[in-house]
Amino acid sequence: MTAITVISSMATRHILNDLAVAFGRDHGQDVAVQSLGGVDAAKRVAAGEAVDIVCLASGALKKLEAAGHVVAGSVVPVAQSEIAVAIPAGAIPPDLSSAATVKAAMLAAKCVAYSTGPSGDHILKLVETWGIADQMADRLLLAPPGVPVASLVARGEADLGLQQLSELMGQDGVAIAGALPTDCQLATIFSAGIAMASAQPEAARRVLAAWTDAGAATTIETYGMKVPR
Repeated sequence: MTAITVISSMATRHILNDLAVAFGRDHGQDVAVQSLGGVDAAKRVAAGEAVDIVCLASGALKKLEAAGHVVAGSVVPVAQSEIAVAIPAGAIPPDLSSAATVKAAMLAAKCVAYSTGPSGDHILKLVETWGIADQMADRLLLAPPGVPVASLVARGEADLGLQQLSELMGQDGVAIAGALPTDCQLATIFSAGIAMASAQPEAARRVLAAWTDAGAATTIETYGMKVPR
């Protein structure tokens, strides 16, 4: 039986890998997940790459659906993620109780790492909104696509790292200081849909049904995300 192929952004790779293993065990059909930077993943799907399922931030997936690269009506929400802050292991955690204290922590940092995609876009908007873009210009470090922000913090290249919580978890050499407070948080929904180029859309539908079943909740929550409501 041919494996069902999935392309996803890095943020959901751990969740999808575990769910893929569970589906193969329960249904007897392998699911192969390839994860990379969300921007690059979207470009490859738009170029017609032969995959069965696409899992990206909802905004990016809706654009692919509108452009005819994802089967209309097949998109389902899979997981909700929040932005968190990583610091070097052993460092004193910054105050993350409000937008004002997060702003102060960023201004006090020598370097702040962030990623491409929704979380990075949000950080840049915050910097602009807070009026500190000029002060932060030479202290913002954009992680290359596919490179975890936490790895830059662990290597000492940044003393704060802001990214999806799921991406910061499990990295040696860092600690999670906490999530951004509600007054400057961005919750991102990651959704999945059937690629128009899929050679086995019915099998892909079965995978999506399993990923959105109540049984998937434990796996989703294990990696710092929530089941979308």
